[in-house]
Amino acid sequence: MKQTTLKSKNQIGKDLRGIDLSNAILKGFDFTDADLRGANLSDATLSKADLLDANLQDAILGNANLEGSNLRGANLQTCYLLASNLRGANLSNAHLSNAYLAYADLQEADSRGAKLRRAILYSANLRGANLQGADLTDANFTSANLRGANLQGADLTDANFTSANLTGVDLTGAILKCTNLTGVCLSGVVWGTDSENEP
Repeated sequence: MKQTTLKSKNQIGKDLRGIDLSNAILKGFDFTDADLRGANLSDATLSKADLLDANLQDAILGNANLEGSNLRGANLQTCYLLASNLRGANLSNAHLSNAYLAYADLQEADSRGAKLRRAILYSANLRGANLQGADLTDANFTSANLRGANLQGADLTDANFTSANLTGVDLTGAILKCTNLTGVCLSGVVWGTDSENEP
């Protein structure tokens, strides 16, 4: 598929609803506060892009490269992020409720305070990710790799971690009400003294 390369950051406006930027090269571009609702960014290169407080609700970002990007406070609700690369991205306080993140790479991503209610993270790689204080209510982490992740104070109510790897995860102060840990690897897990409903 043909790639789109925008040579100037000034080419990016704020109202980009429904725009087709699939396969576009947008490394380091500034999308701060941009309205990208329903945009097609599949296979796009957005590494180190600034998407601070951007609205990406219902956007398509399958296989997109968002490594090291800034998505702090961004709205990614019901966003399609299948197999996307979010390694080292800043997702702190981002809204990812109902987002589809199956097979996504979120290694070392900063997702402190993020909202991931009912998000699908099947087989996602969250090794070393920081999810401190995140809302993971009813999220699906089946077969996901969370080795060494920080889940301190996270809300895991009704979350599904079937067959996930939680080796070395810090669950201090986490809420584990009705959390499904069937077949989970819990070697070296730090429960702390404040984890609610520790198994």
